[in-house]
Order: sequence, then C-alpha cells, then structure tokens
Amino acid sequence: MREKVILICSECLSRNYTTTKNKTTQKERLELSKFCPKCNKHTIHKESK
Repeated sequence: MREKVILICSECLSRNYTTTKNKTTQKERLELSKFCPKCNKHTIHKESK
C-alpha cells in the first residue's frame, strides 16, 4: 500500500513537494535532490516525520 509523504528542503525547511512511497518495501526515509523555489537552487529534500 502506497502512502503520501511530504518532502522538506534541508536548508530552508520549506515544504515543497509531495510524493508517494511503498512503506512495506521501503522502511527508511526518502532523500531526493530537488529544486527549491525559495532557495532558488537544487538541494536535498528529506521526508518529513
């Protein structure tokens, strides 16, 4: 079963993106390199708690 997760910028802590992940197969948190419009550059976005 897939669940929605929110991705947060690691530099400015703004909540920019939402995505889904399969929690049964993927236990650890997501970390993706995405563009942050507030920082105006690519940063690491982590899954929120």
